[in-house]
Amino acid sequence: MGKGTPSFGKRMGKTLHIRCRRCGRRSYNVKKKRCAACGYGQSKRIRRYSWQTKTLNRQRLI
Repeated sequence: MGKGTPSFGKRMGKTLHIRCRRCGRRSYNVKKKRCAACGYGQSKRIRRYSWQTKTLNRQRLI
């Protein structure tokens, strides 16, 4: 088996991300015990960066 399409079938059945308790998105990593979206489990502050939103919307928020 290579690392192409046939080997991707072996990845199925393993739960990597579950629903986050803080933000509600399905991005809480079970192995790392950290949410990829809000940073729950590692930081007290909600994970947010300026590059996440478009500059047009960023100007309107201020």
